[in-house]
Amino acid sequence: MTTTHDIVQKLWNLCDVLRDDGITYHEYVTELTWLLFLKMAKETDQNNRRWQLPADYRWDDLLATEGNDQLKFYRELLLHLGTEAAPRIQAIYADASTAIKVPRHLKKLVDSIDALDWYSAKTEGLGDLYEGLLEKNASEKKSGAGQYFTPRPLIDSIVSCVQPKPGETVQDPAAGTGGFLIAADRYVKERTDNLFELKTAEQEFQRRKAFYGVELVPDTRRLALMNLMLHDIEGELFLGDTLAPMGAELPKADVILTNPPFGTKKGGGLPTRDDFTYPTSNKQLAFLQHVYRGLKAGGRAAIVLPDNVLFEENTGTKIRADLMEKCNLHTILRLPTGIFYAQGVKTNVLFFTRGKTDKANTQDVWVYDMRTNMPAFGKRTPFTREHFAEFEKTFGKKPDGTSKRTDQGEAGRFRCFGRDEIKKRGDNLDISWLKDESAGNHDELPEPDEIADAIMGHLKVAMEELEGLSGLLAGEPADAG
Repeated sequence: MTTTHDIVQKLWNLCDVLRDDGITYHEYVTELTWLLFLKMAKETDQNNRRWQLPADYRWDDLLATEGNDQLKFYRELLLHLGTEAAPRIQAIYADASTAIKVPRHLKKLVDSIDALDWYSAKTEGLGDLYEGLLEKNASEKKSGAGQYFTPRPLIDSIVSCVQPKPGETVQDPAAGTGGFLIAADRYVKERTDNLFELKTAEQEFQRRKAFYGVELVPDTRRLALMNLMLHDIEGELFLGDTLAPMGAELPKADVILTNPPFGTKKGGGLPTRDDFTYPTSNKQLAFLQHVYRGLKAGGRAAIVLPDNVLFEENTGTKIRADLMEKCNLHTILRLPTGIFYAQGVKTNVLFFTRGKTDKANTQDVWVYDMRTNMPAFGKRTPFTREHFAEFEKTFGKKPDGTSKRTDQGEAGRFRCFGRDEIKKRGDNLDISWLKDESAGNHDELPEPDEIADAIMGHLKVAMEELEGLSGLLAGEPADAG
């Protein structure tokens, strides 16, 4: 999509205009979201029925002003849309205030956006354009947005394995910019002729009820709301903390797909959910409990988790045992390093299906090692969907992991471990067997800045873990934030 790529690059280059105003990359993308929303509404909604922007507060009204009047009107527009517009619009513009201080900077942004090739952009898809902008933001290390953005090749592979179907509810309790929900929606649309093969009531369900989630960070939620809207998804995206009581009130789902944030609860302390059997300050272990408890019987889930969740003792051991009782943990994918922006943490995807009873649902766990002897992904070796081809083939065509599979032995990447064998390991799921042949091969080392990112990622998680532990030892109250 050449036009989309070119427009994303042009929009990103406009960030240079705002440097004198001291605007950060993340602030810039938020600012750009507010302006793009107005322009995209004009381009796609001539009658203003779908986007429901109030009269006198639209793109042409902003374009008709100049200088100090334009900046003054823009501030008024943000306030009005955040308080007087339709609920979805209000959510996108909630507490909006511009960081732009110089009128000519705003004029440059408005004029540049207005001059883009919108005809071609609409042809290729405005949703894809906005996704491209979010991906650009995440890949820019200075933006700090990588923690909210899961690489799209990984999301697409997970969705193709889990296979969401029309009529199913799909939840992401740590939605970020909405990547999992959008990919699940796209998967369904591609198999139903963009929903036209479904009955009218079924189409309405897909647009309004099928996809929902939670996002903790207000600015990230507004990016996600814009993203969902551009992909014609109107499901609820709540602002809040899944690990607080509101998480317990989420309706159970047929499918849960998520990549929770790394680290402990901010500021230490236990999650404030009172429905967890095993209280813990480890955010990922808490999210894991939410996911397997939040599935309907027979429901399917995939969750991205760091290595420590697989081997952490005490409460971690109990939670893994509880997971394997209540669910069939059929597949663990050990992900390669270097695929998350500015994260040096080693990660995995756990695939499981909720049992119809709560006892002895896991008989075998299949582990696919996509990490050992893989390239050092980064600038020189981009991470693409093609890298998942062999994993998806061995995973099989059945989304619950019940396809016939072949143990590839000690020399292969895909192996089966029985439940009794895992019990003997103390329910430790950090299982590897391949010899690392790249050790000592300096040609395979990543770039120095990528090594530094990896070190910083490990240090960040370690510091957060210590923070949480010190909070617990000091007897601090649980933090709901």
